[in-house]
Amino acid sequence: MTDSHAHLDACDEPADALVERAREAGVTRVVTIGTGIDSARASLDIAERTDGVYAALGIHPHEASGAEAQRLDELRELLAHPKAVAVGETGLDTVRRYATPEDQRRLFEAHLALADELSLPVVVHSREAEAATADALQPFGGTVVLHCFSSPGLLEIALERGYYVSFAGNVTYPKAAELRAAAAAVPADRLLVETDSPYLPPQPVRGRSNEPAHVVHTVAALAAARGDHPAEIARRTHENAAEAFGLP
Repeated sequence: MTDSHAHLDACDEPADALVERAREAGVTRVVTIGTGIDSARASLDIAERTDGVYAALGIHPHEASGAEAQRLDELRELLAHPKAVAVGETGLDTVRRYATPEDQRRLFEAHLALADELSLPVVVHSREAEAATADALQPFGGTVVLHCFSSPGLLEIALERGYYVSFAGNVTYPKAAELRAAAAAVPADRLLVETDSPYLPPQPVRGRSNEPAHVVHTVAALAAARGDHPAEIARRTHENAAEAFGLP
């Protein structure tokens, strides 16, 4: 299995311990996410010293109105690392307004330009910003991963444009029937799974800190929603992650 989105640098436990437990659970690859320049450097450090860990590097939309958003030249340099496999997470968020919509859109478009320049996929954070996210992505011709999918309003566009749709632990929650319906509608070759560790622990471990090993619960929920065997979802999403991020 592949955990396609985890914040290993934000977890309380050392990354080595988390990755070891993930391997015991059958998770052989993790994409860890840098959400600012210091976080990106920490993520690359983890990826460099840990087999099976790769990094997506970006400046989170929450930082779009601050000084961090001015460090795109540093981000470009870090993305040249051989274990940097994607740009992001980046995107738009109208729930927590830590940055203005204008600044978020400007930073999002800068990330998309970087992804285009470097021929890398982009990992997209979208919270209650479906129309604006779809509009910003419309000119982008590269690979798009919709991380922690929680925007059913984006589903039709995602399917039309061939985006990868990644589901996290919230798809396992009792009230998430709409998300499970969305998961059932995504073509098998565009489905991904993630933990978003240490956030959003799946229902069976809710109340605890999330970690890559827990992606097995999301796999089980997707299998149930789609009428598939968990082993098939694990295999297919593992293959999809390799295709989306260019992983061995």
